[in-house]
Amino acid sequence: MPKTLRFILGDQLNSNYSWFKEVNPNVTYLMMEVMQEQDYVMHHIQKILGFFAAMRNFAHQLSKKGHRVIYLKLDDADNKQFIDQNIHFQLNQHQIEKFEYQLPDEYRLDEQLKELCKGLSIPFEVADTEHFLTTRYEVKDFFGDQKKYLMENFYRHMRVRLDILMDGGKPAGNRWNFDTENRKKYDNKVPLPEVLVFDQDLSTLKEMADKMGVKYFGRVNEKEFAWPLSRAKALKALDNFCENLLPHFGTYEDAMLQEHISLFHSRLSFALNTKMIAPAEVIGAVITHWQQNKATITIEQVEGYIRQVIGWREFMRGVYWAKMPGFAQMNFFNAKRKLPQWFWTGETNMNCLKKCIGQSLDFAWAHHIQRLMVIGNFALIAGLNPDEVDEWYLGVYIDAIQWVEITNTRGMSQFADGGIIASKPYAGSAAYINKMSDYCKSCHYDHKKRHGEKACPYNSLYWDFFHRNTDKLKYNPRIGMMYKLLDKFTKAELEATLLQADEYLNRLDSL
Repeated sequence: MPKTLRFILGDQLNSNYSWFKEVNPNVTYLMMEVMQEQDYVMHHIQKILGFFAAMRNFAHQLSKKGHRVIYLKLDDADNKQFIDQNIHFQLNQHQIEKFEYQLPDEYRLDEQLKELCKGLSIPFEVADTEHFLTTRYEVKDFFGDQKKYLMENFYRHMRVRLDILMDGGKPAGNRWNFDTENRKKYDNKVPLPEVLVFDQDLSTLKEMADKMGVKYFGRVNEKEFAWPLSRAKALKALDNFCENLLPHFGTYEDAMLQEHISLFHSRLSFALNTKMIAPAEVIGAVITHWQQNKATITIEQVEGYIRQVIGWREFMRGVYWAKMPGFAQMNFFNAKRKLPQWFWTGETNMNCLKKCIGQSLDFAWAHHIQRLMVIGNFALIAGLNPDEVDEWYLGVYIDAIQWVEITNTRGMSQFADGGIIASKPYAGSAAYINKMSDYCKSCHYDHKKRHGEKACPYNSLYWDFFHRNTDKLKYNPRIGMMYKLLDKFTKAELEATLLQADEYLNRLDSL
């Protein structure tokens, strides 16, 4: 084998990858921390430290197994701080005869590495990551020339193709989807689980980031970290989910509470998206545990989770590769307002946003309904610029890598793609938030009021959103009812609602 340099990105921490089955003295693995990846968007400090720590753990494990590893720390003297420059330097420094890398999951990195390889005078090879259950373009091929991609159709296709939750040719339980059973507000019928955290000291990494002038936001407990930073800890988190959370996951997956960050959610997304664990093994563990405990775990709990992994996760990646780079410029509603300053502090009188953004700043994580129906919903109905919304979501969440963030944010949440992913905008008034949470009972605003003193901003902004986008939405069959209701408003009621919305939109920073 020629003298080979294999490059590993920070989200390619798969210890079961075929590269690592044998130790080869002619192969050197290259990993790096670079300012390039800190500067393209401002990240939450926990995201930065989490990636660095997980990468260092992974490099250490490779070295322990006998593999040759070059690991460039952010403050190393010979670190050029750009991926391509570091690779060129290492190729020359070690007289490398062949270069190899795994397919990146971000479009910009895919383009950067393609451009790098164009200028190489040595052979190069690109390998699949061996992580996903689909190829890059499987979703694109599945939907063909269709303008809209319906996830449910793809999800059913995946169930059949992978023979997951199938009973012969039929879906287990005689239903494909138990979503209607998985929308319950937390009702105190079962005790809340303890949040799993790990004793991990990140203070040295934090000192390095500060010394290097890395710009970041958010908060961190440097001695106690809520996210697994190694495969062993990721597997522990998976076991914890199956044992303690899965029995009630589906029932309460949409519920939100002020005093509990995650209820019964697995919080495995960081481990999955860095590839410390694989979707196939997560699904296998969940199904095995369910089959062994059917007396206490119903199919609703399992199907709801499987849908997130083989449905939404694979689907969103497929949409990303089908629609990039144009997807990143879509702005169906021509939304232009700037993010309110409290997106960076959590200091707002709207209790739901105070709690959800505050939790995001404290833990670099929020579950899907907090992201979609509280934060994303407000951004949508307030007409916030999807470019700024994308940057915030990409930066704030520890599991946010562009392939999964932008499709969920610009697509599903903001409907900026005009309906490629979602068949309707996910807009909601305070009634939905009050139904699914305990946020409204201790809020400065009145969730029942549409206008007037202390009227909840969600209510007037909700109707203003539909009113100002009538030409784009009125004939959408899934939201026609909203316009029938809007037509029933008296002239005075409509005027008062729109005036209230306008007043709030003109002072978003002080809400």
